[in-house]
Amino acid sequence: MKSQILNIGHRGAKGHLAENTLESIKKALEIGVDGIEIDVHKCTSGELVVFHDFTLDRVTNGSGEVSKQSLSQLKQLKVLGKYEIPTLIEVLDLIAGKYLINIELKGKNTALGTFETVMDYVQNKSWKYNQFLVSSFQQNELQNLYNLNKNIPLAVLTKASVSDAIQFALTVQAHAIHPNFALVTMDNVKAAHEKGLKVNTWTVNEKETIERMKSYGVDGIISDFPNRF
Repeated sequence: MKSQILNIGHRGAKGHLAENTLESIKKALEIGVDGIEIDVHKCTSGELVVFHDFTLDRVTNGSGEVSKQSLSQLKQLKVLGKYEIPTLIEVLDLIAGKYLINIELKGKNTALGTFETVMDYVQNKSWKYNQFLVSSFQQNELQNLYNLNKNIPLAVLTKASVSDAIQFALTVQAHAIHPNFALVTMDNVKAAHEKGLKVNTWTVNEKETIERMKSYGVDGIISDFPNRF
């Protein structure tokens, strides 16, 4: 890792190229990030695909729920008219264990597939547990993953309450909390640190806000524009 505070590209480099695409992730790597944040859903054929929304309508030429499509159907679609929807495996193979990967469990029933994928890469592809960070707003998915393997680092996402996130994080021995930057204060960063939790904040895009978050002592900054770090 190149910097004490982690520079994490949000959905790749969302501010530069189409979010959650291999091209966007490559752009973030070119910029020089420490890690990449992506979102996953489980499709009907069982694979984990990298996509943010629950529905396809906003960024693709398709419509309907991501989770109700097969991988072959999703691969026929174009993101912003140009890019392909990648699988989690394609993303992991692209970054090749050289960067932190923050996998957000966005869709339902994503914990098991994420567990199986992480275990494959740890056991067979020389990855380390600490190269993964699995986050979610969905506490049941984090709880499920914790029950499957307590060695996989977890992070609790929140846009409501840092104190509640800390409280839940302790029940699943989480590595970190991920609060929206509007919730972050010097005091609640300190409170998290006192409980042994890292604080990675999102989505921090303005240079002034990035500097403020750094001054509060956060451990990582998730940004659409990682070049502003």
